[in-house]
Amino acid sequence: MQLEQKEDQAQFALKNAKASIQERQRRGLTWYPVTITAEDIGFGGKVVLELERPASQQGLHLFQVGKNASLFGKVQGHSAVDQPTLNGVITSVRRNKLLLTTTKEELPDWVLDGGKLGIDLTFDEVSYREMNQAMLEVMRARGDRLAELRDVLLGARQARFDAPQADDLFYPGPLNDSQLAAVRHVMTAQDVAIIHGPPGTGKTTTLVQAIRETVRRERRVLVCAPSNTAVDLLTEKLAERGVKVIRMGNPSRVSDLLLEHTLDARVMAHPSHSKMRAMRQTADQYRQTASEYVRHFFGHEERQQRQMLKEEARQLFLQADDLERFITEDVLDSVQVITCTLVGASNRNLRHLSFETVFIDEAAQALEPGCWIPIAKGQRVVLAGDHHQLPPTVKSDKAAREGLRETLFEKCIKRQPATARMLTLQYRMHEQIMAFSSQRFYDGQLQAHQNVRHAGLDAYDLAFAPDLPVEFLDTAGFGFVEVTIPESRSTANPEEADLLLRRLTQLLEPYDPGQHEHDPLKHPLTIGVIAPYRAQINCLKDAIEENEALNGLLQRRLLSVGTVDSFQGQERDIIAISLTRSNNLGEIGFLSDIRRMNVGMTRARRKLLLVGDSSTLSAHPFFKDLLAYVERIGGYRTAWEMDDLKHA
Repeated sequence: MQLEQKEDQAQFALKNAKASIQERQRRGLTWYPVTITAEDIGFGGKVVLELERPASQQGLHLFQVGKNASLFGKVQGHSAVDQPTLNGVITSVRRNKLLLTTTKEELPDWVLDGGKLGIDLTFDEVSYREMNQAMLEVMRARGDRLAELRDVLLGARQARFDAPQADDLFYPGPLNDSQLAAVRHVMTAQDVAIIHGPPGTGKTTTLVQAIRETVRRERRVLVCAPSNTAVDLLTEKLAERGVKVIRMGNPSRVSDLLLEHTLDARVMAHPSHSKMRAMRQTADQYRQTASEYVRHFFGHEERQQRQMLKEEARQLFLQADDLERFITEDVLDSVQVITCTLVGASNRNLRHLSFETVFIDEAAQALEPGCWIPIAKGQRVVLAGDHHQLPPTVKSDKAAREGLRETLFEKCIKRQPATARMLTLQYRMHEQIMAFSSQRFYDGQLQAHQNVRHAGLDAYDLAFAPDLPVEFLDTAGFGFVEVTIPESRSTANPEEADLLLRRLTQLLEPYDPGQHEHDPLKHPLTIGVIAPYRAQINCLKDAIEENEALNGLLQRRLLSVGTVDSFQGQERDIIAISLTRSNNLGEIGFLSDIRRMNVGMTRARRKLLLVGDSSTLSAHPFFKDLLAYVERIGGYRTAWEMDDLKHA
């Protein structure tokens, strides 16, 4: 963790040193400009500032209580690099206002001279601090429930299960047999249960049903995930099914349903909120009046009056804080499910709470230290995910090699296989798109639901018939050699990018995206173009701009271009992948992380188009097997056949 923190900090500094204020605003890291609307003295005599951004800038942001931030000023005579800053910690965030508790007892002159001010989030020490604290707690645990859970999750103690009961589910439908088995497995687990969800098998649906069953038996559960997006999705799904749920922290998605279930919204809807607000407004008035005495009156009586007003204001603020704590506890006490990120489970409002069951979604993408934060609050844990898809992001290569990339999910499923139930019926892909992934990663256990089994492009529209659901276009012998971009250390293959887009254009020639626009049974086809390298993504995007047909689809948001990571959790009717690598040494770089290929290929519903150099790729056993599979199902083509592909 220390190696990762050091590397993360270095990359954060490098990335933000080059970013403009506008770019940092877009990424949610900066408010600019801000106005100081109030000033107070906090604990230890440190200055506390209330900062407000313009109402026009109501976009989502990453500012949260407990995060480090830095006030900056655009001061004459200073370059963009050496603008002065004032560091602090965010102690409150309300809509367009926040409180910054600074590290200074007096404000520097540049803050007061009337120049434009802004505030930046600085490196996130909080997450690392909480993960470090959680690990220490787990390591020290002796003779308590946390020690038992640690030993079960790491395989030192056998996981225990109650005997299953045939009619124990209140919400049996509309789940399939493997989903029902997974939910029943969760219900019988005394220590830990794993829902293993391969692509397209309805993991989120199953997890939501397991949570609903659990809250029928327990007063309140904690539901976490490593990403805000996953937490938001679970919150929405639970709310849609009538579960009383509250979302801690800042949501990344914007929807009325989601915002309605945030802690801020629920606190504001509480009957005592208006009283708390009135107390704070009165306290503000007292404080402003006290500051007027400083400016205009200097006698002994006036000083006494000022002190009295300041004390009144302080007491009112304390009472308002007490009332806010009561409201928050009352809100949390009335819900069945609390959702948050892993680090969000350390929120001060949750510190005194414990839970019988803790659910962690996307657990196969979560750093182990982060998982221990919510687990420490529970009596049992349910993990959901798929360790054959994307691993967690680890920025330090050394930290990854030394074990940080191996997740708690992986450790548990390997050491305690009886804790896992795999979902086996998938609802996304044509069976030929599914088959290789099923064989290679899931012991051939996946089955395609009858609605998708033969649902290729020709089933969508006969204009595509006959069609190959999986097609590999081989560039071997064409001389399409990869190039390395020195500035970014990334790899591109412009000629391969051009070939892929020509084939995609040819494939879509008989299709009119407008003809199904008003057909409620047929949505327009969606297309994803994927490449493993950022430089190749740039090549593809530039070429698409020059292609009238594809650019039209891009503008209508029917076509998207990105890395595998950007498509995680998504799906498209057509997925086209440029494998990019082409060299005489058989070097394929991080294409050898076959989990990424599993994710990329299984995004496709109706058509998977792969373009690459077989002579380079087949040096790796995974790609050798993939090429053999594509040949076996008749989907192999060489680039020499390009002119005939339209009629193939």
